[in-house]
Amino acid sequence: MTENDPQPQIAGVAENDSAHDNAAATADTIAAEAEEATVDEVAVKPEEMMQQNDSGAPFMIDTAESLKTNDDAAEDKKEAATDNNATKTEEGEEQQQQQQKVIKKVVPPLPLDWTKMAECNEQEDVAPADAIRYPWDVMEFPLPPDQSETHLTIVGTAGQKITRMGSNLDEYVSDNLTHLVLRSHLIRTMEGVSKLKHLELLELYDNMIDEINDLSPGEVVDKGEEEEEDDGLPAKNLRVLDISYNVIRDMNPISHCLNLQELYIAQNKIKSIRGIGQLTQLRKVDLGANRIRFMEEEELSGLINLEELWLGKNKIEHIGGISKLTKLRRLDVQSNRLTSIENLEGQVDTLEELYLAHNGIDVEGAKCPTGLALPFKQLNTIDMSRNRLTDTSPFAHLTSLNELWISGNDIKTFDDVEYISSLVELDGVYLEYNPVASDYEYRKKLVEIVPNLTQIDATMVGGIGQHGYLTGGGSGDNLLERMRQMQDQVIQKAAAETEASGSKEDE
Repeated sequence: MTENDPQPQIAGVAENDSAHDNAAATADTIAAEAEEATVDEVAVKPEEMMQQNDSGAPFMIDTAESLKTNDDAAEDKKEAATDNNATKTEEGEEQQQQQQKVIKKVVPPLPLDWTKMAECNEQEDVAPADAIRYPWDVMEFPLPPDQSETHLTIVGTAGQKITRMGSNLDEYVSDNLTHLVLRSHLIRTMEGVSKLKHLELLELYDNMIDEINDLSPGEVVDKGEEEEEDDGLPAKNLRVLDISYNVIRDMNPISHCLNLQELYIAQNKIKSIRGIGQLTQLRKVDLGANRIRFMEEEELSGLINLEELWLGKNKIEHIGGISKLTKLRRLDVQSNRLTSIENLEGQVDTLEELYLAHNGIDVEGAKCPTGLALPFKQLNTIDMSRNRLTDTSPFAHLTSLNELWISGNDIKTFDDVEYISSLVELDGVYLEYNPVASDYEYRKKLVEIVPNLTQIDATMVGGIGQHGYLTGGGSGDNLLERMRQMQDQVIQKAAAETEASGSKEDE
C-alpha cells in the first residue's frame, strides 16, 4: 500500500462521517443566509425612509417595527436550521453507536486465561492463609480408612496448602496411624491430634502454629476405667516431635510427652527453656534460632540421656546447666554471644563434636580450666570459625582431634600454627580467611607442620584442584613423582593418537 492509496475504512463508518459533515454544512449555510437577509432588510437608505402620502405630505416609516419584523424572521430561520442540524446530528450519533456495537462484536476477547492462578476451592479472592482447606481437600482419603496405613505424609505445594488440620481428623485416617507429617502448610492451630492414640511421630515443620496444644486430653475428673487407659494419649506414645519453623513462644505443653526421644523446635520465638525437665528419655533437642539467653540448669539437668543439644543462633552468653549430661556427644552453641568455653566437665569422656563458630572467643577464653583445657578423650571435631583466635595453642593437647575448623580468625604466622603439629590424628584443617592463608606456600608449609593432613580447607592434599591442576601439599619427592607420572601418561596418549592417525592414512 502506497501513501496515495486510500486508507481502508470499516464498513458504515465512512458513510456516517459524510452524513454528519453534510448536516453541519447545511446548518451553517442556512444560518449565514438568515444573517445576510437581516442585514439587507435593516440597511434602509435615508432617502427611502421619506415617503409621501396621498396628500403629498411626507411622513417617516416606522423603522423599529420594521426591524422587529425582520429579527423575528431571522430567528425563525435560525431555529429551523438548528432543529434540522440537531436532528441530523442525532441520526449521525445513532449510526455511529450502532457501528461501534458492530465493531465490538467483531473484536475477539483477549486470551487472558493463561494468566489466571489455579483455582483454590472457589476462594480466589481469599488470601491463601485465610482459605479453609483440610487435608482431605488436597488429597484423596479412602472411606472408610484403610486400617493397614500407618504413615500419612502431605507436603504443601503452591495452591495445595492445608490451613486446618480438622478436629475430626481421626475419621479420615487409620486408627493405627503412627506417623503424621504435615510439612510446609499454613496451619495455625494444632487440632485433631489427641484422638490419634498410637501416634509416635508428629511433624508440623514450617507452618504458622503459635501454640502447642491437643497433645493430651488434659485433666479429666471422675473417669471410668476405660477412659483412664487413654489418659495422656497421644502424648504418652509420642517419640518424635518436630514443630520447627513456626511462631511458638511457650514450650511448656511438651511436658506431657514423657516418652519423647527427639524434639525439634528450632526457628520459633522461644525465650526460655521450659517444660522439658522431666523428659528423661530425650536423646536429641534442637532449640536453634530462637531467643534463648540462658541454659537453665533446672531444665537441662534432668535430661540424663541427652546425646545432642543444638542451641545455635540464640543470645546465650555462657555455657552452663549441662554438668549432669554425661552422655552428651554433640554440643552446638554457635552464633551466640560466647567469649569463653567453660562448664564442660561432665562431657570429658563423651563429647565428640563441639560447634562454637561465630562467637567472640579468644585464646584465653578457649583455655578456661573447665573448657578446652580438659583432657577430652573422644573429641574429634571442633568448629571455632569466625572467632578471635590468634594461634592454635588451645588445641595442642587434643590428640583425638580429626577435624579442626578455625577459618576466619586472626592467625598470622606459621609459628602460630605449630601448636597442632603433634596432633597425629588430625587429617583436615580449615585455615582460610586467616592472614596466614595468604602466604604463597601456604599449603606446602601447612603440610610440613602437620604431615598427616589429607585435606586443607575444601581441597584434598595432593589431589586435583578445581581447574584440573595439581594442588600443593605432600613431600617434594612425592609431588615430583606424581608430575612425572602425569607427564608419562600424556606422552603415551599422544603417541597412541599419532599411531592411530598414521594407520588411517596408510589405509
